[in-house]
Amino acid sequence: MKFTSYAAGLLAVASQVSGHYIFQQLTANGVKNAAYVYVRKNTNYNSPVTDLASKDLRCNVGGESGVNTSTVSVAAGSSVTFSLDTAVYHQGPVSVYMAKAPGKAADFDGSGNVWFKILDIGPKFPGGTWDLKAAYTFNLPKCIASGEYLLRMQQLGIHNPGGLPQFYVGCAQVAITGGGSTDLGPKVAIPGAFKATDPGYTANIYNNFNSYTVPGPAVASC
Repeated sequence: MKFTSYAAGLLAVASQVSGHYIFQQLTANGVKNAAYVYVRKNTNYNSPVTDLASKDLRCNVGGESGVNTSTVSVAAGSSVTFSLDTAVYHQGPVSVYMAKAPGKAADFDGSGNVWFKILDIGPKFPGGTWDLKAAYTFNLPKCIASGEYLLRMQQLGIHNPGGLPQFYVGCAQVAITGGGSTDLGPKVAIPGAFKATDPGYTANIYNNFNSYTVPGPAVASC
């Protein structure tokens, strides 16, 4: 009986872990690169971040420094793709943020009111269906200033009402070329951009789910 209970516990843990995922590959300039070449490598396997006050919300556990990560040059307005180890499994929104480094992206920890949002992918109504995929493709802003940036991918799992929402995040390092002169915003600090009282954080997607507001600032526009 003890063995059966122990085995059941292991299966439950394995099931939870198998439902997790991590952003680990970046496609830029038409090339899908190997895992963690341009994306900072995390140290928590594929587990989420759940503490709203944690610096790990920026670039995941172990992603505070990018000294072991390369930086890829990409043109302003060009298309990039973030790929995961497995398709997104938990319902919730996808967002993309950027933060301009004061120098090299590899040396930047993302602190301060520096993050602006360039994309939100929320649910489609009626029905409240989510865009759960193994890769997300989007264009960088055409008007963004040239320089080195952290490019932050985020998926927020809100599949367990009453439990802690789960942030799945990863940061790539990019050097924007051919940019404009627009100072994109609004800018926020991470942590700090997300509150436990945000409607999009506390939403119950199984009960009268007819509208939704993605947490965080408004999406920047050129």
